[in-house]
Amino acid sequence: MTKFTYDLRRPDARTTSVVFASPHSGRDYPWTFVRKSILDEREIRSSEDAYVDRVFDRAPSFGAPFLVAGAPRAYVDLNRAADELDPAVVMDVRRATHNPRIASGLGVIPRVVANGRAIYRGKLKLDEAHYRISTYWRPYHDALQFLLDQSRNLFGQAILIDCHSMPHEALDNGVPQSQPRPDVVLGDRFGAAASPEIVDRVEAAFVAVGLNVARNMPFAGAYITQHYGRPTKNQHAVQVEIDRSLYMNEQTIRPNANFETFRAQMQSVMAEIVQIGQNGIKVAAE
Repeated sequence: MTKFTYDLRRPDARTTSVVFASPHSGRDYPWTFVRKSILDEREIRSSEDAYVDRVFDRAPSFGAPFLVAGAPRAYVDLNRAADELDPAVVMDVRRATHNPRIASGLGVIPRVVANGRAIYRGKLKLDEAHYRISTYWRPYHDALQFLLDQSRNLFGQAILIDCHSMPHEALDNGVPQSQPRPDVVLGDRFGAAASPEIVDRVEAAFVAVGLNVARNMPFAGAYITQHYGRPTKNQHAVQVEIDRSLYMNEQTIRPNANFETFRAQMQSVMAEIVQIGQNGIKVAAE
């Protein structure tokens, strides 16, 4: 069992409707899981959004809560629906209609990590899958919905910034040579998950610190953006994918020499983003 299901870092005073969250930076690997895996320590961490929790850890100082996963993505993927179970890795699961995430081994209980490397030799029992979902997936999403409901009650709207990182090589084949390579990809489900005005301002915050930004290609947002993005209900969700090579060595999975400089840039970005959620404040503090 991991040491915590999630870590909710609250501000001293809630001054913005913006909520920051990191569902894939969990790195508390249960020993029973590590023992079952056929991967070594570095391989098993390859799909982790390593250090994203540290990159955005100053969010509470800007008046916004920050929700961080405890369990790693390879153990249970919080950016998938609870019913996205893969019959190729979980016993007694019926094969459902085609789901590209499940087909690629990236369901709620992942079968593979980065580059399609298998995590296990055999299959897991269905009870094990249900345990991971009830113990880690559900509490995280309950906490996230609570924060968004709180935002709407306090400010009349909620803005979720869903923080992720992407391998540098993820954009090797997805960017036309005529365009600058993006440092950041914003996903709003092609306009379905957030209002254009909010996405424009999120993009402007990253551009202001000198980063190149693209939208929706190749990452438009997965379950979290799709599920929580409800602009007609004043609940907006924007997925942020940051090129890992900007702040870490992807081979050693360690912060690189630019880490603190980049972290300072992200503080400037957060300072701008929280201002989007400071309009129409009903209550100044919790």
